[in-house]
Amino acid sequence: MDRELGQALVTGAERLAGWADLLDRLNVFPVPDGDTGRNLVLSLSPLRRYMDGPAAVPERLLLAARGNSGNIAARFFSGFLTAAGADDLPAAAAHGNDLAWKAVPDPRPGTMLSLFEQLRSALAEVPPGSSEDWIDQVLDRLEAAVRATTDQLPKLKAAGVVDSGALGMFVFFDGFFHSLVGRAGEGRNLSDAFAGRLRLDAGWQAAEEDESEPECCIDAVLAADTVPDDFEEQLAELGESIVSVREGGYVKVHLHAGDETAARARLGLLGKLVSFSSDDLRQQTGRFAAAAPETSIHVLTDAAGSVTRGDAAELGMTLLDSYVNLSDRSVPETHLPAEELYAAMRAGMSVSTSQASVYERHQHYARVLEQHPRVLYVCVGSVFTGNFRTASDWKAEHDRDGRMLVLDSGAASGRLGLAAIATARIARSGASADEVVRYARRAVEACREYVFLDKLHWLAAGGRLSKTKAFFGDMLSKKPVVSPLPDGARKMAVLKCRDEQVAYAEARVREFVPVDCPHLLMLEHTDNEDWVRDVPARLLAALRPDAEVLVRRMSLTSGVHMGPGTWGIAMLPVALPVTELGSARSPEEVCK
Repeated sequence: MDRELGQALVTGAERLAGWADLLDRLNVFPVPDGDTGRNLVLSLSPLRRYMDGPAAVPERLLLAARGNSGNIAARFFSGFLTAAGADDLPAAAAHGNDLAWKAVPDPRPGTMLSLFEQLRSALAEVPPGSSEDWIDQVLDRLEAAVRATTDQLPKLKAAGVVDSGALGMFVFFDGFFHSLVGRAGEGRNLSDAFAGRLRLDAGWQAAEEDESEPECCIDAVLAADTVPDDFEEQLAELGESIVSVREGGYVKVHLHAGDETAARARLGLLGKLVSFSSDDLRQQTGRFAAAAPETSIHVLTDAAGSVTRGDAAELGMTLLDSYVNLSDRSVPETHLPAEELYAAMRAGMSVSTSQASVYERHQHYARVLEQHPRVLYVCVGSVFTGNFRTASDWKAEHDRDGRMLVLDSGAASGRLGLAAIATARIARSGASADEVVRYARRAVEACREYVFLDKLHWLAAGGRLSKTKAFFGDMLSKKPVVSPLPDGARKMAVLKCRDEQVAYAEARVREFVPVDCPHLLMLEHTDNEDWVRDVPARLLAALRPDAEVLVRRMSLTSGVHMGPGTWGIAMLPVALPVTELGSARSPEEVCK
């Protein structure tokens, strides 16, 4: 595949990532579990590094595929990637379409399969370069295919939306084809293209839960040479929404089953399990049904702030991911299991972080501004990343009406996360947009955070400390305490053991959290959640019983840089004044 085609694949994956949250909000078929966007981003993540090793991508797609939509899409791309250049796209699309339709035992029109069929037909009739407007003709056909899904599936018609998987593939190919013709910054306005079909009807409700419905969504990989000849027939007895794909030495299985433990045991009897993952369908459908209502201003923040996807769903926030790079994979930080990261780090695997591309970040900004009348971006401090400048530059060019405010928080990790969570709560309480903005400004100034490192080794591995200093620091059992501030991460103390860390945290809580002042506290953990819940959390409960304590996983970008064993505490007074403009008072003044 030539470089232009390879870059177009990357652009398509990046555009898809920017609109993934919208796909999740439309995901009512086959079950309303709100994960189509996540699954497609994870499943197609190998395309982001296509040029690093094209030959390995089909197998990486198979191993990365998640969910019904992700497995079908991965199968399509196994055929689509046979194209060496633009002239090969019609044949490659036909090959991919055949593979996708054969991947499921009961293929359904009205899903992404319909879009793949339309892509095959459109490229056959209007191949690349056949006319000046060939790209518009192809995208018109794909757009029509997505709009048609609403009437093709009863669940979509009842909800008044298009199929999320088909829309996801349209978003991908919109970016792909525009990049292919040298117009990567362009793309169709989805609100115009699918007017009235990108928001669930006000009266829509998910069907009442049936005890007989599947409880878990399973993705498993088995060694191909260990499965029986009648594998597919036996697989049909395990559940529903089945996708089964063979690629190289593996068989990839996706299905919805009633019991995770039983399904894993049955799969293990059918062949050697290489990997197994499971999502709780009932938890996901419950969260989807309880989606947060629209507020006066939508809160956007960076996942570097130790905010979870669960927090974001509950509060109606949007998270912008950075990426964790593990060997040959790049995974959005909120979608990577923490145990996988820290096991890789301890095993000596090469691990690093990277920002989403400028193009991908622009897609996120466009999406939230297209979906919400006003947006507040509580941005990670400009001293830590270039996100503030990137967002400000985009706003200057695209937000002529001033509907998006970009706030340089000067914060990262728990300090950013706690301020963003508290701000989103204020927005959900019914506060006006101006009150929410004023609260956010004061929250980022009033919030304090202390991060306790276990070893200096990880800072050295990431180039943030000389290896000599790290070696002697570890030899002397030095455990720095740092605080992320507007001018950078400042060293606050150097301790020798965990007991000293806990004592230091206790002293700071006594100093900055008065007994009679309601506070919101966040305890962050890396690979030490049990210890954090058992020791610091119990201490806080006894020390300040009236405070609300959130225990959260430290953002994985922070975890990569600071390493396993790190933990932290962030503190924020709840009663910040928001009725008047002006600079924030200190936490001590707020609590007087």
